[in-house]
Amino acid sequence: MKKNHLGPIVAAVLIIAGATGCSQDKEAAGAGGPGAKGKGGQPPAVVNVVAPQRRDVPVVQQANGTVTPIRTVDLHPQTTATIRQVHIKEGQFVKAGELLFSLDDRADRANLDKAQAQVERDRAQLADLERQYKRSQDLFAQKFIAQSAVDTLKAQVDQARATLQSDIAAVRAAGVTTSYTSIRAPMSGRVGGIAVYPGSLVQPSTSLTTITQLDPITIAFTLPESSLPALLAAQRSGKIAVEATPGAGMKPVTGTLSFIDNTVDPAAGTIRVKAEFDNRDTTLWPGQYVGTKVTVQTIKDAVVVPQNAIITNAQGTFVYVLDKDHSAKQVPVQRLYGAGLDAAVSGLSGDEQIITEGKQNVRPGGKVRLASEVDKGGKKGGSA
Repeated sequence: MKKNHLGPIVAAVLIIAGATGCSQDKEAAGAGGPGAKGKGGQPPAVVNVVAPQRRDVPVVQQANGTVTPIRTVDLHPQTTATIRQVHIKEGQFVKAGELLFSLDDRADRANLDKAQAQVERDRAQLADLERQYKRSQDLFAQKFIAQSAVDTLKAQVDQARATLQSDIAAVRAAGVTTSYTSIRAPMSGRVGGIAVYPGSLVQPSTSLTTITQLDPITIAFTLPESSLPALLAAQRSGKIAVEATPGAGMKPVTGTLSFIDNTVDPAAGTIRVKAEFDNRDTTLWPGQYVGTKVTVQTIKDAVVVPQNAIITNAQGTFVYVLDKDHSAKQVPVQRLYGAGLDAAVSGLSGDEQIITEGKQNVRPGGKVRLASEVDKGGKKGGSA
């Protein structure tokens, strides 16, 4: 009885197993057919693409700098004397040659007058000896005196002439000493604090005031040593423009690079440079802290892509490019210069479609869909 029931049960089990196998084969066939979702069973990633731009890209270096005057003079007297008069005020703008201080010059003028009187006495003595020498020549021609007498007078004339030249030099020296009592501006600029007053006793170690040249003026700052070759090349080809921002809310001013140091700081890896600016409106002030921008070079006809399209990982730097079959192609690039939202790169021809948004879901060779096509499909489905 049991054997008769065992046959139908085994047959039923075989029929169920066969049906299950057929169902699994159909599902596998469906997964590999035209309705497949994509590589690895994942749906295509939705992305946005942009076209690269071609344009000249200026390579700009930004640095903080300090305004430094081209010249600053600390005025000291060259003689010991008393201040007779101060002709300027603190903070005043002066021109080159303008009288600033007058010292007591009575003793110096007396010495100058004495030296001039000595010159006049020497001239009179020389004139008398020259007359005697001329008479001696006439007497010698008439054989009234000997040749030795003529030679003696000739020596006296030469000695008197040398004495006169020496005293004339002494007059010039006295004149120079007298000129020290009138202190004039060596250059145009702004006067600093004045530390002396009429009646003050001054000597060569005494600081009277300072004069600082404000127009033109320079800004000193440092740049990375990597920019040195481009700086030198640009300097050889012409002037290098430098833009400085004096402060918040103030308009930038433009100058030119005037100095590149002859050594690189090995500790910091920087090169010290200066830029010169016209400063007629005194926008820049010595010691002021300002921001600078200098264009070290210009990359001609560069391929420019958005910065957020560039991916950097252990394999290198690359972008995803939309291929003809709507797959993502990985293209290696090199960032030449990046500033703001864009970057100039090499490795692209410029006619590609660069994937920007959605690239985190993209795999090399994987299928992608454009966000614009998805939006269109959604609108059509909604209207139906």
